Amino acid sequence: MTEFAGLELRIGGTAGLHALSDVEAARRRDDLASSARAADLDRLAAWLEVDGAGDRDRLVAALSLSPHLASIAERRPDWIDQLFDIGAGDRVRAIIDALGQPVPDGATEAAEMTRLRESKAEASLLIALRDLFGAAGPEVTTADLSDLAEAAIRRALRFALADLHRRGQLDLPDPVHPETGCGLTILGMGKLGGRELNYSSDIDIILFFEPEAPGIRDPMESVEMFSRLGRKLVRMIGERTRDGYVFRTDLRLRPDPSAMPLAIPIPSALIYYEGAGRDWERAAMIKARPVAGDPAVGEAFLREIAPFVWRRYLDFVAIADIQAMKAKIDRHRGFEGVATAGHNVKLGQGGIREVEFFAQAQQLIAGGRLPALRTRRTDEALARLAAEGWVASAVATELTEAYWFLRRVEHAIQMVADEQSHTLPTGPGDLLRIARLCNFGELDAFETALRDRLERVQARFAALFSEGRATRDEGVLDGLLEDGADAAALKRLGDLGYNRPADIGRIVHRWGSGRYRAMRSEAAREQFVAVLPSLLRAFSGGSDPDTALAAFDRFLEGLPSGLQFFALIASNPKLLELLAEIITSSPRLADTIARRPHVFDALLDPAFFRELPTRDLIRERLSAFLGDARFFEERLDRLRIFAAEQRFLVGVRLLSGVLEGEVAGTSFSDLAEAVLGEVLTAVADEFTRAHGRIAGGRIAVLGLGRLGSRELTANSDIDLMLLYDHDPAAETSDGARPLPVSTYYARLTQRLISALTSPTAEGVLYEVDFRLRPSGNKGPLATPIEAFRKYQAEAWTWERMALTRSRPIAGDPELCAEIGEAVRKAIVTHRGDPLLTDDVADMRARLDVQKPPRGALDLKRIPGGLTDLEFLAQWGILTGRVSLDLVGAPTASVLAALRTAAPDDETGFDDLPGIMLEMTRVMQILRLGGDKALRVTDLPGPLADRIAAALDLADRTGIEPEIARRAAEVREVFSRTIPYRGDLGA
Repeated sequence: MTEFAGLELRIGGTAGLHALSDVEAARRRDDLASSARAADLDRLAAWLEVDGAGDRDRLVAALSLSPHLASIAERRPDWIDQLFDIGAGDRVRAIIDALGQPVPDGATEAAEMTRLRESKAEASLLIALRDLFGAAGPEVTTADLSDLAEAAIRRALRFALADLHRRGQLDLPDPVHPETGCGLTILGMGKLGGRELNYSSDIDIILFFEPEAPGIRDPMESVEMFSRLGRKLVRMIGERTRDGYVFRTDLRLRPDPSAMPLAIPIPSALIYYEGAGRDWERAAMIKARPVAGDPAVGEAFLREIAPFVWRRYLDFVAIADIQAMKAKIDRHRGFEGVATAGHNVKLGQGGIREVEFFAQAQQLIAGGRLPALRTRRTDEALARLAAEGWVASAVATELTEAYWFLRRVEHAIQMVADEQSHTLPTGPGDLLRIARLCNFGELDAFETALRDRLERVQARFAALFSEGRATRDEGVLDGLLEDGADAAALKRLGDLGYNRPADIGRIVHRWGSGRYRAMRSEAAREQFVAVLPSLLRAFSGGSDPDTALAAFDRFLEGLPSGLQFFALIASNPKLLELLAEIITSSPRLADTIARRPHVFDALLDPAFFRELPTRDLIRERLSAFLGDARFFEERLDRLRIFAAEQRFLVGVRLLSGVLEGEVAGTSFSDLAEAVLGEVLTAVADEFTRAHGRIAGGRIAVLGLGRLGSRELTANSDIDLMLLYDHDPAAETSDGARPLPVSTYYARLTQRLISALTSPTAEGVLYEVDFRLRPSGNKGPLATPIEAFRKYQAEAWTWERMALTRSRPIAGDPELCAEIGEAVRKAIVTHRGDPLLTDDVADMRARLDVQKPPRGALDLKRIPGGLTDLEFLAQWGILTGRVSLDLVGAPTASVLAALRTAAPDDETGFDDLPGIMLEMTRVMQILRLGGDKALRVTDLPGPLADRIAAALDLADRTGIEPEIARRAAEVREVFSRTIPYRGDLGA
């Protein structure tokens, strides 16, 4: 026997395994040896009888713990014997690969069913041994089981499709590869979709088909044909025969299973999901994966269903719905508290489902905005949530470890008898069996480890679903919703710091009366009641809480719908303080929230406080957000949503001091540039579908004004000019509805303007101004590049001044470069104009008379204000004192270059860049207050304080004197540098 002592099974792993008992281990060893001898496997039989031989003790320990594995091994000892020669992992892959081979001609259903069951039994044995020996972690075990199930489904489907083809019911384009072009897709759902199957999982699948697939001979019979195929599939995979079964199969996750057929036409499915789909079905679709059938049909369906699963807005109602699902499970199953004996490790408290719900809830909330979160596996979802900042890394690590620990316990429960159970036994002996299948020697250590994981998961799950719900020590405030004069509630308002509790009580009572649109649904009121105490506490923290709450009342009155908004702040109580700051400081931002509450989503991104909105980041986020847009109008709506959210985000950062005004101007401009590029592409593509292309046609957009110099504010219009070029011989477009060249580009420009300015439910992208094009409103909307060059050769000084603040921002790159060169040539050509300085001075003098300042904070019009600074910068470029490289640069940068270039005898330029920065900061903050804030007294107090801080002043009383002082300095430099010599009255 000694020659067998050196033999080892090629299973791998170093995990220790303790037998259920010495007696049971000896019995299992003898039974397997007897089976081996009966099968003429002398090597295995002899090895089993050698004490201390290789992995014998671990093998018999495993068989002593699992009657199910022992029965397989004793029935087929050759599957153990082969492991002396081939690695268990390699053999598992070989089994799966073999199932992927073509089904032989003449194969019978019975033969295929036997093959599938034998393959499943062998692979299951080897996968279990690798798990128990520590050769494969649970993430590998679940993936192997999922790959096995997928291979079995695909083989059964190939057989069934070939059978339909032979019967003439289906005309397969490629009979050798029946799935290709068959029109049917099978989605793996749940753990199969996520490649996370457990040892005795059901497999959840849904059958969808494309009714117009060319292989379907009779569309009228297609539903019944594919439904029969579905029944055959279930029989081949799920029916228990003398050889066992492959996988129990469940099709109940399909839409409305009580009314829908087994196989559902994709158009019908989409109508169902878009009109009646529920949040649990959204959660289920997170893991949906085409596992068999026509790959093109499966991927196309997932693209079509994506907007149902992944909402364009952050969806915090999903948290409440998922919490309700879990509570329903707890009530139905009678789960209460954390235990070991008799605990359900899947559905019980602290169990696997809570980890899955923890990840899925946040995937549903943010996955529409962050495609990186759209992953099927739970461990990957937790990792990506951590990477994107939605979950702390330590929390993700903790939950992932607990998840895989619990999955191993679940496997152990199911390995005992191949039963789909998730409940731990109650008897100590049976519990010890589970503990040892999990590689624990003693029950106490296992119970301690299990309880630790369950309690950690329960705590994290509870924290996610309870955050933002006020402690009920302030529940007394709810009484105001029923009775605005509730004495206890009014006293509590006074304690919080409200000066006029009776007035506040009447306001809160009005909220409860249902008068406001946002409060009319029962679901919205439930969310609002949950957050009311926290809301009242947040608004009490300012210097004038009564005024702050009155401002919130006005905001609430204008809110069109409340459910999502209240769910959002209920789940994110930290936003309440920021909300209070916005409503009391910035009428423009508050109005934006009231009209489009989902802009608040932008603040929920964990990157809000750590990332500056750079040009590359904006483009990356925009590209991701547009990824699910299926058609032109949806693409435009997504652009409107993105632009509104990002403008709001920049405004809030500006208000809170995270950004200063000059950075905000750059961010607003980078956003407009990114959005405009996408709009131009979308409009041009849509226009081309109708009218074709112009031979050699190229278009580009020139940004002017504040967009051109990257100084946009929160409410700036954008000044644009569309230029084009084409082959000289081209006369019309080549589409189904051809247009002459000039008409083609004029209408294309009109479509661009319409896309930017047309109001929809998602608002307006931008107000645009095309009046700076050649000949202004009298000229054509679109200008040929050659006509632009000729016009600029004779242009007025004010038109060349406008060109100094221009940049090509979208369109054909080569044409953009040509436009930039044409702009520089137009400026250089007129550099020696003897009347240039007089023209600039005359223009400024006329503006002084025609557009006098309307208040001390009318920064553009006041003498020495922004117009003076901008004219000085433009004059510097036109006269050649500043390099042409600064065409399209921010005014402060141009003034800094002008300061450097100034001769020693010209003084006063030193302070201009700093003054420009100060006025830019004030202007940007002012724009958050609305269009009528022309004096400090017009501003909300907190906004005035923010301006004072930007100017480094002690308080708001110094704002107007400081601006007047700095403006006087600028006007003195302007008058000396660009003196006015004319007579406006002449």
